[in-house]
Amino acid sequence: MAKKTFAENLKALFGFHKQLNNEFFDDITDSLIEGDIGARTAVEIVDELKKSYKSNESEDQIIDNLIALLAPMVKEISFDPPDTKVSVYLLLGVNGVGKTTSAAKMGVWYKTRMRQPVILAAADTFRAAAIEQLQLHGERTGVRVIAHQHGSDPGAVVFDAAQAASAQGGGLVIADTAGRLHNKDNLVRELQKIDRIASSKADTDCYKKILVLDATTGQNGLRQAEVFHEAIGVDGIILTKYDSSARGGIAISIGKTLGIPMAFVGTGEKYTDFDVFNTETYLTEFTGKKE
Repeated sequence: MAKKTFAENLKALFGFHKQLNNEFFDDITDSLIEGDIGARTAVEIVDELKKSYKSNESEDQIIDNLIALLAPMVKEISFDPPDTKVSVYLLLGVNGVGKTTSAAKMGVWYKTRMRQPVILAAADTFRAAAIEQLQLHGERTGVRVIAHQHGSDPGAVVFDAAQAASAQGGGLVIADTAGRLHNKDNLVRELQKIDRIASSKADTDCYKKILVLDATTGQNGLRQAEVFHEAIGVDGIILTKYDSSARGGIAISIGKTLGIPMAFVGTGEKYTDFDVFNTETYLTEFTGKKE
C-alpha cells in the first residue's frame, strides 16, 4: 500500500485537530519527514510556521504561510541551448532511475524547440541493454543516436557525438552515462574522464551536468545527489516518476542542503510526459493548496 503524500496527510491533520496546538504542529513535522524532507529541515520549517501562526487563521492561510517558507528552498533552472553552438548535456544517475528514458524524452522535448539537430549519445557502454534501449528510442522518436560497441570508451562516444553536432553547425548532445554507484570509485573516475571530454567539446557555457533522480526514493535521492555533486558537480536535476504517488519533498531537501535546482519532471510513460520544473506548481501540488 502506497504511503500518503504530504498533501493528503496535511488535509487529514486539518480534519483531525479541532485546535491548532503544539500537537498539530508536531504532526505537521512528522508529515514533512514522511514527505521526504529531512528531520532537521522539517523542524526548522515548522518552528517558523508556529512563530507566524495567528489564532483563527484559516487552513488556506496556514498553507500559504507554509508555501512562503518552502519557496526559497526550492530552486528551479532552465537550460536553453543556442542553435549555433555545440551544447553537451551529460545525464547522470544510478541504474534504475529512468536515465535512458529521460534522455529520450529530453531529446523529443528539445527536438520540437530547436532548429539545429539533437543527438543522443549512448555513453553507458557498460550495460549493453542501455545502448540498445537508446537506439530503440531513437528509432521511435526520429532522434539520431550515436553509439559504439558494448564495453567501449564512453568518453569516445561523447567526443564523436559532439563532433557530429559541430559538423552540422551546432546542436545539442544528450549523453546517457553509466550509474554503477556500488562501484563508486570506478564510477567517479569514469565520470571525471567523460566530464573533461564533454567540457572540452562543448562551446562556452553550453555544457551542463544533469542528475536524474527517482522522485519516490526519498532521502536516498539526496545521498545520490551528494555523491554525484561531489564527483563532478551537478547543474540541475530531472525528477522521474513525478506523479501523485510521489511524496515529493526531495526537491526541497536537495535545494536546502545542496542548492541544486530542479530542471525537468517526468510524469508518465509517454515521450511527451516530460516538462520543465515549475516551483509554484510543485509547491501547490506538494501542499495540496486549492487552486
